Amino acid sequence: MTDSPKKTYDLNADVARLLMREPFFASLSRRIDKTRTTAIPTAGVRINKERAQFELLYNPEFMGALKDEHKLGVLKHEFYHIIFEHVTGRAPSGGMKKIDNIAMDLAINGLPDMRTILPREGDEGPLVDGQPMLACIPEMKPFEDLPCEKSYEWYLAALRDRQPEEEEGEGGEGGDGLPREFDDHSAFGEGDGSDASNEIAKERLKKAVKEAAEEAMKANNWGTLSAGTRKDIIERITPKVDWKKVLRYFVKTTQRSDKTSTPRKLNKRFPRVHSGKRVRRHARIAISIDQSGSVDDTMLAAFFSELNKLAKIAEFTVVPFDTQVAEGKVYVWKKGKAHKTERVLTGGTCFNAPTKYVNEQNFDGHIILTDLMAPKPIRSKCQRMWMTTKHYAANPYFQTNERVIAIDCD
Repeated sequence: MTDSPKKTYDLNADVARLLMREPFFASLSRRIDKTRTTAIPTAGVRINKERAQFELLYNPEFMGALKDEHKLGVLKHEFYHIIFEHVTGRAPSGGMKKIDNIAMDLAINGLPDMRTILPREGDEGPLVDGQPMLACIPEMKPFEDLPCEKSYEWYLAALRDRQPEEEEGEGGEGGDGLPREFDDHSAFGEGDGSDASNEIAKERLKKAVKEAAEEAMKANNWGTLSAGTRKDIIERITPKVDWKKVLRYFVKTTQRSDKTSTPRKLNKRFPRVHSGKRVRRHARIAISIDQSGSVDDTMLAAFFSELNKLAKIAEFTVVPFDTQVAEGKVYVWKKGKAHKTERVLTGGTCFNAPTKYVNEQNFDGHIILTDLMAPKPIRSKCQRMWMTTKHYAANPYFQTNERVIAIDCD
């Protein structure tokens, strides 16, 4: 009786399972090249210089020897390396060492959705060179003293505290007290150059992660990703905006031009017949402040500090609101006059109340400071802009085509 032929590993089957359980990673997977190879013992990611594209390399024998749950874990682990820019980040001055690789793996494997889906202590991991391949996971041997959900930099510092620098090692087994790396990091740090393929690959990656995140948000299905991980990914794909410049630009674009006659200025067409014109640009802008309590005092202080600088080019009217406008507390922000920022209401939130008030008063622009945690309001008759924190800007309660700006108080 002859032995049955060994089953060939099929990556597509695992990608299909990824689609059912992890739609964000499945979407990202469609945008990354995949190559079978025996040149590496396990799996890894790199930039394919010829194609200027990120590429997943996998050893079919290694992947085929894994449990189904662990196969998905390996795929997610590799994709996290790409998302967290471990491949494209600048290599340390002395080159990538084993301790750097272990710290990167700990940062990924300590995430809530990763802790239980990789071969770990007590599992029979696939054998490589006769040794079981087990993942480095915080709070598990030999890293049981390290907490989960820390950054690469945090783990690197913690590992260095454990051992002298000369024992950090170049990778593989050694007397440094560190286990063998689970996956291949040989291409890490090569993407920090300035050649065209690296830059093209980075731009393609940003687009791929952004599109995958947008699909997940639209479907309201991120799979098993924790809220903290989702926030991190969204912040990575969100363009960095100088909110102070945006605020100044908004104020300037709402200004009206008022022309008045003046004998002090000549009329260019009829200098001896008609008086000239003086043009004054001015704007009346309403500043509606959400009183629900979720807009913290730090954000208010930062905003009003900038507002005082802009009082020279516009008139600002402060409109406190919760589910209604506190009309008795509405006041005009006077240029050069100090104003105490205080809360005068403590209720819920309804954006229709300040919008109706601003529409009736014929303002030129409307800025709302809020956490965005209320239903989408009625249409505004003037330009409207929303200002909030980074967290709420990344996780709005409703979708809008109007500008939403995060006030960075760091």
